[in-house]
Amino acid sequence: MAVDCDAYPYTFAANPLRNLLPLRAQEAGLAAMLARLAEPQIRARIAREVDERGLTSFGRVPSWDAVSISTSRTRTRDAGRTIGDLARSAGVAPLDVVAKLLAADEGATYVAVFSIDEADVRTLLRSPAVLVGSDGRAVSRESVAGQGRPHPRFYGTFPRVLGHYARELGLLLLPDAVAKMTGASARALGLRDRGLLREGYRADLDPATIVDCATFEEPHRYPAGLVATIVNGVTVVRYGRHTGALPGRVLRRRAGGVA
Repeated sequence: MAVDCDAYPYTFAANPLRNLLPLRAQEAGLAAMLARLAEPQIRARIAREVDERGLTSFGRVPSWDAVSISTSRTRTRDAGRTIGDLARSAGVAPLDVVAKLLAADEGATYVAVFSIDEADVRTLLRSPAVLVGSDGRAVSRESVAGQGRPHPRFYGTFPRVLGHYARELGLLLLPDAVAKMTGASARALGLRDRGLLREGYRADLDPATIVDCATFEEPHRYPAGLVATIVNGVTVVRYGRHTGALPGRVLRRRAGGVA
């Protein structure tokens, strides 16, 4: 069986806050979890377990100062502040802040977790076995999902690999970097007539001058150097403006591959 993996080029990750808690605290769904967190004795027990074993999705991190609010339905003003900072300001324990956030946001709070070493990011990107993926989604700045501080990977993953790691640092040859996010990814997913510049293939082109501009502090920044976005050979965005064209198609898996 073929096994592929992907990575994004940042030293921090984003996750629902609830996913960081011990699995026992999350059992039986959101309502049961919030009910547990409402009990001071149970919160204290969860806090001890976190201190001993770390955060479920990320293992041990230095402290709750490594966990920052990314997006919150009810506390947009606190985007960018750490759980540790919020706890100190309120004079309470970090798990008290976590419980209050999750209850107010009905479990929908997202956080950024600074838990990845830059040396590891570079080692992963250099590996022939690792492809590049954003693990992101389309974000409208006018929507609820576009508020606060979403992970800059939504805006800058691929430009960052091409501009910073390939062109500026020379960590990868540009063709190898491009392959990790196009041809190699298409091959891993079994996508037909995509991922390569070849006659009859679906076109999706980016210039080599591209570079990311999104940061944790200012994630809602589009990359520089993008002249156009071309989907299935049709220009969809030109100089930052949508053309109105909608040439995208649903891809379906069939016996001969995905097309």
